[in-house]
Amino acid sequence: MFTLQVQKASKRFHREWIFKNLDLELSAGNALAITGGNGSGKSTLLKCLSGAIPLTQGSIEYREVTGKLAEESWFRSLAIATPYLELPEEFTLSEVLAFHFQFKRPLNQLSNPEILAILGLEKHQSKSISQFSSGMKQRVKLALAIFSEVPLLFLDEPTTNLDKQGVSWYLDLIQKYAQDRILVICSNEPREYEFCEKKIAMEDFK
Repeated sequence: MFTLQVQKASKRFHREWIFKNLDLELSAGNALAITGGNGSGKSTLLKCLSGAIPLTQGSIEYREVTGKLAEESWFRSLAIATPYLELPEEFTLSEVLAFHFQFKRPLNQLSNPEILAILGLEKHQSKSISQFSSGMKQRVKLALAIFSEVPLLFLDEPTTNLDKQGVSWYLDLIQKYAQDRILVICSNEPREYEFCEKKIAMEDFK
């Protein structure tokens, strides 16, 4: 079983502690909501958990049945969708899917046409990403993460720029495709994480 273990995790920028002494253990099937006001450190914690930036103190471990994973191989076990990650604007939607799934196996061996159908963007597959609305781009980001065959999903503000129909689409994807994985959601919107059985507030780790 895949697990994520965090012990006494602390992060400081200059003299300011963003969070301190955070302990956490998650395994397959767990869904965690990380909540907190703007600037509370949610995205910073997510970046630390993904290995994008280092902790100041403490430890993060990814573990499989065979043992602890080396930090340089964490990226193979995770997929992430955040507002600050950009899509290649010059690519068409079909090219984005083809490029992404050179590096990640598609979940349930879904084909790119099947993913396009779930996205509801078949008519736009030959259009460049630069022509997409912000809501369409958000759908693509979520699909790339959720349809990657990985044990760990990180989603930061997942319904950003989605309309009511898009929010329902997101919740349906989570219900159908994220149940047997570790899911970590950073959010201030209860609709994005109300299904999470575990919740932490960043204000508790100052």
